[in-house]
Amino acid sequence: MKQIVIFASGSGTNAENLIGYFQDRSGASVVQVLTNNPHAKVIERCNRLKVSCLAFNRSAFFQTDDILDLLKFKNPDLIVLAGFLWMVPEKILKAFPGKIINIHPALLPNYGGKGMYGMYVHDAVIANKETESGISIHHVNERYDEGVIIFQAKCTIDPSDSAEDLAAKIHQLEMEHFPRVVESLLND
Repeated sequence: MKQIVIFASGSGTNAENLIGYFQDRSGASVVQVLTNNPHAKVIERCNRLKVSCLAFNRSAFFQTDDILDLLKFKNPDLIVLAGFLWMVPEKILKAFPGKIINIHPALLPNYGGKGMYGMYVHDAVIANKETESGISIHHVNERYDEGVIIFQAKCTIDPSDSAEDLAAKIHQLEMEHFPRVVESLLND
């Protein structure tokens, strides 16, 4: 059975979607969710779905090997960043080469980088009067949103769309595509 570890910082809708998707399949499962936010809604979602969730602090992630050791113990086939806002330390990247992916709510390389997440992305896309946006699923490297792109899906932006309207369209793309892309990576 393939094992997935998810990192999340916020509400956890993508984490919940992945957990639910793989609960119905025999080839893989989400074995651990990790969050850097002790107040994140993802914790409640994990409790409800009976998936182990651990909150950690900066020191455990950056200064010690606590999270690295946990990951080595879990030995995941794939580490999925689903709304996780911290840069992954080099020691974790080196320990899991090619096994860490992220989802971003824009068509990279546009609207990526430090500080470009969530509504900040959608606000910028709308402010620039773009006609399309989408999602990018990419490998994680030592820079924000610059890893090799695995998959993109697009949506059109109507001139009357607000940032909230765009966020809803992006959310739909995430719900539809993210689990299937994760599954295809696990099957490769």
